[in-house]
Amino acid sequence: MGEAAAVVAASRDGFFGLGGCKGQVEIDGEQVPLVLTPGSEEVSGHDHKALVAALVANREWVEEKVVANSGVLLRGFGVRDAVEFDAIVDALGWPDIRYVGPAPRTHVHGRIWTANEGPLEEFIYYHHEMVLVSTPFPGKVILFCEVPPPEGGETPFVPSFRVTERALQEFPDMVEELDARGLRYTFTALSKDDTKSMRGRGWEDAFATTDKAVAEQRARALGMDVEWLPEEGGVRTILGPRKLTQVFPGRKGRRMWFNTVVGMHGKELSSATFADGSEIPADFVRRCGEIIEEESIQFRWEKGDVLILDNLATLHGRRPSLPPRRVLVATCK
Repeated sequence: MGEAAAVVAASRDGFFGLGGCKGQVEIDGEQVPLVLTPGSEEVSGHDHKALVAALVANREWVEEKVVANSGVLLRGFGVRDAVEFDAIVDALGWPDIRYVGPAPRTHVHGRIWTANEGPLEEFIYYHHEMVLVSTPFPGKVILFCEVPPPEGGETPFVPSFRVTERALQEFPDMVEELDARGLRYTFTALSKDDTKSMRGRGWEDAFATTDKAVAEQRARALGMDVEWLPEEGGVRTILGPRKLTQVFPGRKGRRMWFNTVVGMHGKELSSATFADGSEIPADFVRRCGEIIEEESIQFRWEKGDVLILDNLATLHGRRPSLPPRRVLVATCK
């Protein structure tokens, strides 16, 4: 049975069909992302409630596809807004995880938040969501395109294990040394949000308190130490040691590039070093950045798209774009 026939057979009443999208690639025999479309004209004429019912009926199958294909794109189902998107997220049945990180975001409805509200002209670098916290980090990141940008604004993503494979080919000793010795990250944040920066979330919002003692307690629960700074009530968070790569159950034993070394190394407000504070060679970081870009899948949004990413298996980012662009997000276990 071909993949298209298997998709139709696995979903009840032929609700889902198999589609494609620009940038889709085949990796180890799987389409990445797997694109699910209405299985018939009758299905495409339904409202979002039919999609909700189909997702409830096919929860286990959808999750299997998200893990097997690293990402599933629901396209052509006419999802209109945050309320309908929230119903789709609920239908999938995965528990919510509250976002912890530097990106400025706004609550919209139910479990739905805006994606990073940093300036659209800036590139948001590839990352696994909440990779900096110890646990728990989301197993799934679900994104919805309410307003596609007129130009740019793609959400590219990267099969994480491919980065590890290629880094091991070129830098086997360095990869193993970093994994053995561990990583240390630092990040500096102000007290209040700054939406002019893609990493402008203040610590008061991040830790949901204005009390420094409570913030310290919550930081420690996430595996962070803090240093309070005299300038503008800021804080430096210190995280580590962390692994360079990780292997997660159910993902073919693949060694994921589960770190943010390239995104934080040598930046104005952040750093990535060995766990003892010694420097990671810049040429290694630069080449890893090139590999990540070479392996990226350049997914372009259409209005109403819902993209479900396996956060344990994919890094994702945001290309610069012209306004308007509105993409909403939910993070789940």
